Amino acid sequence: MNEQIKTYLEKYPQEIVDMFTALRQLIFDSVNIVLEETMWAKMPSYYNGDKVVRLIPFKDHINVEVSGVIQHKDKLAGYKITPKGMLQIFLNQDIPAEVLKQIFNETLI
Repeated sequence: MNEQIKTYLEKYPQEIVDMFTALRQLIFDSVNIVLEETMWAKMPSYYNGDKVVRLIPFKDHINVEVSGVIQHKDKLAGYKITPKGMLQIFLNQDIPAEVLKQIFNETLI
């Protein structure tokens, strides 16, 4: 994991760090290419050229900024999608891994 991102995560509860780590691993498992992992505008970001996925942690949830969420919203029933199209996953929710793998792959490839 990028050192800037590790440092950034230190201010969050362990449950958020664990969820972040699981989501990060899911991003890398979704594609068979090398991704650039960096901080952009104080947000952990994962790039393939100009294609990007961002994970934005909060104290009780993580926003997943990725194009394609709206197209798969029927598969994400029970999860909040913000007006800007970000998926919110709260600590009391399971990560919708299979749907996210598909969305990450479609976005980053």
